[in-house]
Amino acid sequence: MNIVVCIKQTVDTEAAVSADAEGRLLADGQTLVIDPYSEFAVERAVQLVEEHGGEAAVVCIGGDEALPAVRHALSMGASAGYLIDDAALAGADAAARSRVLAAALARIPADLVLGGCKSADTSSAQTMPRLAVLLGLPCVGVATALAVDPAAGTARVTREIDDGVAVVEVPLPAVVTAQQGLAEPRYPNVRAIMQSKKKPVTVWALADLGVEAADAGAEASRTRVLRYRAKPARQGGRIVEGETVPEAVAATVELLAIEAKVW
Repeated sequence: MNIVVCIKQTVDTEAAVSADAEGRLLADGQTLVIDPYSEFAVERAVQLVEEHGGEAAVVCIGGDEALPAVRHALSMGASAGYLIDDAALAGADAAARSRVLAAALARIPADLVLGGCKSADTSSAQTMPRLAVLLGLPCVGVATALAVDPAAGTARVTREIDDGVAVVEVPLPAVVTAQQGLAEPRYPNVRAIMQSKKKPVTVWALADLGVEAADAGAEASRTRVLRYRAKPARQGGRIVEGETVPEAVAATVELLAIEAKVW
């Protein structure tokens, strides 16, 4: 079976990020890595190919700086990479990016499309569901387990829900988004890293995909980021005292209403 994984490159989640005076994210000098949720998806795709045969390819939107993320996926076992590099994509949001990915997927045969359930930077969780709608495919999100039956043409997905898990069976082709726990990413050895350098990476511009710049960049975006700001420093807790439990509870409720303003 043929699997395509949509991946993203993000700032290392262990890095300390900051914003400038105008609220723009400062990424200069930061370590860029493959998004961890993308990595979960790549690992499961490679495992499925090892189980059932076929090939796994990865698709990424980005410039030259995103190539290491594609190469990392190839070193994990993906067979081919596709990089969509076009200056017109600057400022594209999830809606615009999903249209570009849909155009790319129209050129890559896929029995299954995987991707992260969200990304570690924006956490919008929008791109993959939008892509599924554009492709006209069923979408199962927040997957923690995935099995496929190529003969029956179905996928069985275990996904997180608020009070437990749900098991869903969908016909293939389908879109599935990865949550932490779907697969434990492997650490590529030196041999795998060297072999990945020989694997093909196709670079596409928007024109190669038949997509107009006006339909893919900031002009086509439905949302706009106004500014970034650091999360407020966490404050210490308070100990509410009272001679009896009812007194302590009443004092706590009063603080929640007056100071915390939780309702």
